[in-house]
Amino acid sequence: MRTRCPLTPLAVLIAGSAYLAAAALQPAAGEERADAAHKVAGAAVKQSPYSPANLPQRAKGYYELMQGIDQVSVRRTASGNLIRFSYRVTDPVAARPLGEKTATALMFGRTSHALLEIPVMDKIGALRQSGPLEVGQAYWMVFSNKGGLIKAGERVDVFVGSFHVDGLIVE
Repeated sequence: MRTRCPLTPLAVLIAGSAYLAAAALQPAAGEERADAAHKVAGAAVKQSPYSPANLPQRAKGYYELMQGIDQVSVRRTASGNLIRFSYRVTDPVAARPLGEKTATALMFGRTSHALLEIPVMDKIGALRQSGPLEVGQAYWMVFSNKGGLIKAGERVDVFVGSFHVDGLIVE
């Protein structure tokens, strides 16, 4: 004698949809290898889709011709407690205010509205290079960022006596 299986149409529908869902989640063997190869290649060459915002070429040309400097950069150092302003001199006469010992140097953060100074150590003096400037020589000055007021990515302005540099981005 034959016995019938007591499956209702609803139970068959649920079991079938569960089977199809499980089959759809598992990729085929060829797809799995292609995905693994893509992940390995992607890990080796990971790039940001956004281009960094640097100084415009016109601003770089202006600073080189009118202010006597190029290769201008602003970077956080010492875990963000100091900010280093670096530059290379192309015209010592135009860049003379940067080398004056008596000129006050300030850095202004546009977003944070923080005004930073160069720290003065008792035995060392101000943390900046001063004196006669030479063509092709790289110089720097360090500003105190105690408390991390200025963050990476913020635009800053640097004032040294009558010398003024606008819109540098902190790296």
